[in-house]
Amino acid sequence: MEHQFIMGRSMTELGANPDSTMQDLMNLLGGADISQVLGLGVSMPLTFAYDAMPDPPVSPAARLASAAARRAPADGVDRISRLPDQILRDVVSRLPAKDAARTGALASRWRGLWRTAPLVLVDEHVLPKRVAAKRVTPGGDDASSKAAVAAASSVLAAHPGPFRCVHITRGHMASHQAEIERWLKLLAAKGVQELAFINRPWPCDVPLPATLFSCGASLTRLHLGAWSLPDTRSLPRAAGFPHLRDLMLSMIVIQDRDLNSLLDRSPVLENLTIISTQTELRLRLVSRNLRCVQLGMCPLDEVVVVDAPRLERLLLWMIVSDDKCPARIKIGHAPNLRVLGYWQPGDLQLGIASTIIKASTRVSPSTIIPTVRILALEVQFEVHDDVKMMPCFLNCFPNVETIHVHSLDADKPTGQLNLNFWQEAGQIECVQRHVKRFVIHEFRGTKSEITFLQFIAERAQALEKMVVMVASQCYTTAQDVKAKLKPLTCAEWANKGIRLTIFKSPSSDGASPTWNFRMASDFSPSDPFDFLTADAELMRGASTLRLKAL
Repeated sequence: MEHQFIMGRSMTELGANPDSTMQDLMNLLGGADISQVLGLGVSMPLTFAYDAMPDPPVSPAARLASAAARRAPADGVDRISRLPDQILRDVVSRLPAKDAARTGALASRWRGLWRTAPLVLVDEHVLPKRVAAKRVTPGGDDASSKAAVAAASSVLAAHPGPFRCVHITRGHMASHQAEIERWLKLLAAKGVQELAFINRPWPCDVPLPATLFSCGASLTRLHLGAWSLPDTRSLPRAAGFPHLRDLMLSMIVIQDRDLNSLLDRSPVLENLTIISTQTELRLRLVSRNLRCVQLGMCPLDEVVVVDAPRLERLLLWMIVSDDKCPARIKIGHAPNLRVLGYWQPGDLQLGIASTIIKASTRVSPSTIIPTVRILALEVQFEVHDDVKMMPCFLNCFPNVETIHVHSLDADKPTGQLNLNFWQEAGQIECVQRHVKRFVIHEFRGTKSEITFLQFIAERAQALEKMVVMVASQCYTTAQDVKAKLKPLTCAEWANKGIRLTIFKSPSSDGASPTWNFRMASDFSPSDPFDFLTADAELMRGASTLRLKAL
């Protein structure tokens, strides 16, 4: 496993001796300096890592009482302080750490209560007023970092625990390495339940000590960012996370064996999210409880789903693959897999059981995944190999009911395929009998896109709704878009009663699908690809047409 060029080196070192890759990036950005290039490279995954964090269970912005409730009672009796200790502790536990500590000034009855209540520590909430609370992107150990580290140290030392939730995300931990192990020991001793610990780069691979595993007895949710994770080979067999249900790893450095060991040591894990690993990812999934796996902005070599009986969602976003050797996704035992995507036919290789799926693969019971209901693809419609792979790929999922296709602008077009290609592709089971909803994202109006839409229109007997989200740079007027879709009027629609909704994409460039890691791991909406198009008819400027209106 090769390290990427940014690992183990400070910004100063990279600036003094930029390698060829770094120099090319600096030139591409018009002579940008090293800090600008590195800032761009790290800010994006950091932003996604921060956005993916669940909101802490307390907020300093919350209103504590109505105006009427804030008025003193007419008889002057403090009835709240007469409540039982357990209720008062529950009140205190719902406050940010700074406000919880201040309750001791209310009355003698409240003194010391905050030390016996489960606490929520968010470094932003305990920063001094003079320090900007805004979360920062890459930088050194500035005033914000120093204040965040000092405040976290103070609260962790002062409160005996337990800690319901701890978010430490603003510290430049390369400058405070002594605190890392001390904090982890305190958190383990004080029963932390939810922990978000994100190092502020540079560097991006500060070692995280194996003391992390001492927190395992109490942790239910863990988010680690911009760390080099510990070697697990010397850990005791019993070390692990027996109650961990949610694991998120962002910008991490980890060896394959240690990642797989971490998963093996998390027997009840349900949600796994990995954002922008700094090393090529090889993942082996053997889990009785895992329900959702998200991989985003990762350099990917291979994912093997060996045995995951509860896995429902396998979600891929902005995957980085070697042009000469496409990344491989092998799906073995996953009898509940219902949602898959975004799949890139040209950059990802699909394996089902022992068969590698190719354009020439014949459909058989051993080459299908009948449980998938929602499928999303990224396709370069002006690249022959991408489009030629689609019929066989779709045949692997015979019961799909919703298809999302994100149309990518081809860097190196190799030509467009006409309607004959699709007509000669033969019957595609899911299109013919099961697809009820079809969405094309970033439609540009190319001939290859139009012929694919015609194919769907003519074959999809169960189709109820088609949504066309037009790329913003290709959207001039509604009438112009309708003119581009005019060839659809020549199609012999399999279902005459469908609705066709057309609207302008809210994305400025459409280079990659819009994504939200937090929403995608939420099972309440059934379709994680649909948060832009679920209510397409309500979008500003949307046109909803019946077939005859074309």
